[in-house]
Amino acid sequence: MHRRPQNVSRFPGQYNWLVGGAVDVGESYEEAAARELAEELGVSASPQFVFKYLCRGAISPYWLGLHEVVIEGEVVVDPSEIAWHEWLTPQEFLEARQRWSFVEDGVDALRLYLQRQQGTAGTV
Repeated sequence: MHRRPQNVSRFPGQYNWLVGGAVDVGESYEEAAARELAEELGVSASPQFVFKYLCRGAISPYWLGLHEVVIEGEVVVDPSEIAWHEWLTPQEFLEARQRWSFVEDGVDALRLYLQRQQGTAGTV
């Protein structure tokens, strides 16, 4: 879980469970995901594609490719992207979801992810 800095133009001070960014020209979704992990969390890893969908987006619609990765080792966040971060249990996450302001695109992505994992319409 992380909180965005207050001085960023998009979603200042909001919480999210996703890290990411735009795919560069000629770059695959997996390459972009690995690059964003390195830039934002200082992690070198090989993200695995989960699914892609048309996210309606709080700003505008865009294709969101969701990947997952197991992180082993230290996370060194980029303070220009992440003001605070912490590992939360699933229960702690659900409690935080009730108290904190989250980036809605991330909430939608989590709902779809849980639906695919559980085969149900999970509530987040």
